[in-house]
Order: sequence, then structure tokens, then C-alpha cells
Amino acid sequence: MSDTFKQLERAELDARLPLERILAAVRFNQDGLIPAIAQQHDSGEVLMMAWMNREALEETLASGRVCYWSRSRGKLWRKGESSGQQQHLRAASLDCDGDTLLLQVEQSGPACHTGRRSCFYVALEGEEARITSEPLIDPDTLYGKPSKEG
Repeated sequence: MSDTFKQLERAELDARLPLERILAAVRFNQDGLIPAIAQQHDSGEVLMMAWMNREALEETLASGRVCYWSRSRGKLWRKGESSGQQQHLRAASLDCDGDTLLLQVEQSGPACHTGRRSCFYVALEGEEARITSEPLIDPDTLYGKPSKEG
């Protein structure tokens, strides 16, 4: 753990530190990424988990529109750029070790690429997995793909 986060363990309520000092101490993994959990700000519903690099985090904090790092595309991914289902940042917090982000967001429509509100729709229950929600929007419609027949 960085000295900065160790020092924060004993910080007083409402203590303030320069953002640059905290960003410099964030514990990005070997690929330069940090997990970011998106949660609906008013309901507490966990919507998704994605990755951010420092550039995505800085852009998100500066613009208020959530930006992630797409590992599959190898580039910045502004949530909703292809689906229109944007996330607007309400608050951002780091965990006590500085290696995980919690983003309080205002999600427009589904957060999941499957068209569901949340990516967490597969409940593991005893010897079964149960689907807990239906898509709000057909994924083909969501991403403007022609629908599949058959």
C-alpha cells in the first residue's frame, strides 16, 4: 500500500488533499488499470464493473461523463458512445487501498450490453444459476445491429 493511503487511514473527517497527490498514489495494476464499479446513485443498484486507466479516470472527473478503458478495443470507451445509454458521474470514491473505484452514476437506460439494467443478472443459488432480469432493450436495437432471424 502506498504511503499516501497509509496516511489516509488516520485522516480526520473532511481532511482535504490535492487530487494530483491521490491520483499519483492510485494502485493501477500491471496493465495500468483499476477496477471501477458503477452504482446507481439514488437506488444503490450495482450496475456494472469495468476498467479505467489514469486517462479515463481524469477525463471522467473533469467531464462528469463516465469514460472507461476498453480492454477488447484497446482504447478509451465513453459509456454510451455506441448505445446512447450514458453514465453521468455524481460521485467517485477510492477504496482504502487505492486499488478500486466506486462510481456513483446517473445511468440512462440499461447499463449492460445485453440490454439489461445491470450486468449482474445471473444469481448463483445452491446448485443452479437463475436469470433475475429481462432485457429492457433488445441488444440488436440497442447497438443498431440488424436483428437476427431464425
